[in-house]
Amino acid sequence: MTDTTTHLEEIPSDAEISNGASYRPIEDIARDLGLEADEIERLGSTKAKVTHDAVQRHTAESRDGKLILVTAMTPTRAGEGKTVTTVGLGQALGELGEDGLVAVRQPSLGPIFGIKGGAAGGGYSQVIPMDDINVHFTGDIHAITVAHNLIAAMVDNHLHQDQEPRIDPGEVVWPRALDMNDRALRNVVVGLGGSVNGVPRESEFLITAASELMAVVGMATDIPDLKTRIGRVIVAHDVDGEPVTVDDLGATGAVAAVLRDAIRPNLVQTLEGTPAFIHGGPFANIAHGTNTIVADQVGLSLADYVVTEAGFGADLGAEKFFDIVSRHDLEPDAVVLVVTVRALKHHGEHILETDGDVSDAMTPGDRSLEALEAGFANLDHHLDVLEHVGFDPVVAINRFPDDSEADLEAVRAHCRERGVTAAVSDVYRNGGEGGVELARAARDAADRGAPDFEPLYDLEDSLEAKLETVATEVYGADGVDFTKGARSDLEELAEQGFDDLPVCISKVPSSLSDDPTALGVPTDWTLTVRRLYPSAGPGFVVALTGDVMTMPGLPSEPAAKEIDVKPDGTITGL
Repeated sequence: MTDTTTHLEEIPSDAEISNGASYRPIEDIARDLGLEADEIERLGSTKAKVTHDAVQRHTAESRDGKLILVTAMTPTRAGEGKTVTTVGLGQALGELGEDGLVAVRQPSLGPIFGIKGGAAGGGYSQVIPMDDINVHFTGDIHAITVAHNLIAAMVDNHLHQDQEPRIDPGEVVWPRALDMNDRALRNVVVGLGGSVNGVPRESEFLITAASELMAVVGMATDIPDLKTRIGRVIVAHDVDGEPVTVDDLGATGAVAAVLRDAIRPNLVQTLEGTPAFIHGGPFANIAHGTNTIVADQVGLSLADYVVTEAGFGADLGAEKFFDIVSRHDLEPDAVVLVVTVRALKHHGEHILETDGDVSDAMTPGDRSLEALEAGFANLDHHLDVLEHVGFDPVVAINRFPDDSEADLEAVRAHCRERGVTAAVSDVYRNGGEGGVELARAARDAADRGAPDFEPLYDLEDSLEAKLETVATEVYGADGVDFTKGARSDLEELAEQGFDDLPVCISKVPSSLSDDPTALGVPTDWTLTVRRLYPSAGPGFVVALTGDVMTMPGLPSEPAAKEIDVKPDGTITGL
C-alpha cells in the first residue's frame, strides 16, 4: 500500500515571516564578508551598496571561493523553488560552519503586481527586507529604465533633427521600457501630432527586465567595460542598411552616468543573517538570466562558497551559464539540480497518456506512483546534460507540504540507482537546518570541483554549428530547421562580425522542445529557429524559436489588488 504520509504543518505567510524577522546591522553582514566600513555605502540599516573601489579591489584579488550553481528540471508553471533552494542552501552552509554567500537576481515589479509575485525566496529561506527587495529596492531597475528611455529619446531626436548617420524610421529597433506589466503598450505609435512632435513611426514597450541594458549591467565588470558594452548596442539601421549604435548617437557617456551606481552590487542578508548580493535581473530567455558577473566575482573573493541561481530549467538557464557566463572566468565548481515530486508527476502523467499506459483499473495511488516513475525520464535528461559538460550533479528534492514520504523515497532511490547524490530539501519550512544534508553534498561536490568542465561549443564555431550543438546535445532534438528569414539573419550576422559570439536561445521553458505542450522527454522533433539578432551590448546572438512576450500583461485578478501599506509603512499582500 502506498504511504501517503505528508508534511502539512502550517507556517506563516512569507510577508509575515519577513516582517517579523530580526535584522543584523548591515555593517556586521559586510564585516562577515571581510568588507571594511568604507567599502560599503549604507542605505538605511538593512541594505548597502558595495563601493566602486571595493568592487575593483576585490575583483582584482584572487577568487578562492567555490561557485555552486542552482538549476532545475523542466519546471511547471508555478516553478520548482530554485530561489528558495538557493537561499536555503546558503543558510545551510552556515549551519555547517562555512562562510557562504547567496547571489540572486532582483525581482521585477511587473510580475509582483501581476500573478507571479516576488522573487525573494519564501518561507524561512528568504532574503530580507523582502518588501524593499520586491518594491524599488536600491533603484537599480529604475536607473536601467531611465537609461533605456534616454537612448530611445536620443534616437527619436536624431530622427527629428535629421542628423548623420541618417536613420531609416522603419528600421529603429530600440523600443521604450517600463518596469510594469502593461499589454496596452506592446504596440504603440510615437511622434504623432505634427512635425514639432517628431517623426511618426510604430514602436513598442518592453518590460525593463527584457532591456538589453539589463543584460549589459549583468555582464559588465567595471565602468570602462560598461561604457564599451553600452556604446556597441545597436539601436537602428541607417538608410543604407548599416547598424547605428549608441556610440553613433553620442549617448554612451550619459547612459553610463545614469547606470553608474546600478553596476554596484547590493548587499542584504537572509533570514538567518547569511550575506546576500541581490543584483541585476535579466530575462532568462532573450538574455542570460542570472545575477551579475560582478556580484559573483566579488563574492568569490570574499566568501568560501557562493550559491547562485540560473533561470528556468537546466536546458535553458544552466546552458546559458555554461556557454555565456562561464567564459568570463566564472566556471561553476558544482551544480545543484532542483527537483519536485509535483514536476515529476506533471511530466510523468503526460508520458503515461502519450504512451497509452494508463489503465482504468489503476488505483489513484498506483497511478500517482506510475506517473512519478515515468517523470524520472525528464530528471534523467537533465542529469545527462549536466554530466555531459563535466559535473557530478547533486539533486535537491524540494519538499512541498503534500509530498508523501513514499514519493520522496522513490525519488531518492532512483537517484541512488543512477549513482547521483540526492537530498530532501526542507528549507522552506525549516530554513538552513532543513538543508544541512543538501549543503553537505553541495559543499563536497564543490570541493571536488569539475576539472573536466568546458562550454558545449567553441566560439570559433559558426552560429549554425553552435545552435545545432545546443539543440541536439541539450534539448535532444534531431537537428535545427532555419526559416528563410533566419537563414538571411545568419548571413547578415556573419558579415557584420557577430559569428564568434555565443548563442542565447529563446525557447519555451515548459518543455525540452520548442513545443510547450510536449512534456517529459520529446523525441523525433526538430528545433525551428525563426529569427536571429545581435544583442551586441552584453555580447551574444539571440535565436528566437517562437514568439517571445517581452511585455507581459496583467491577469484578470492582478496581485496588485491584494497589496497595501499600513499606517506604519509595512507593506502587506506581497
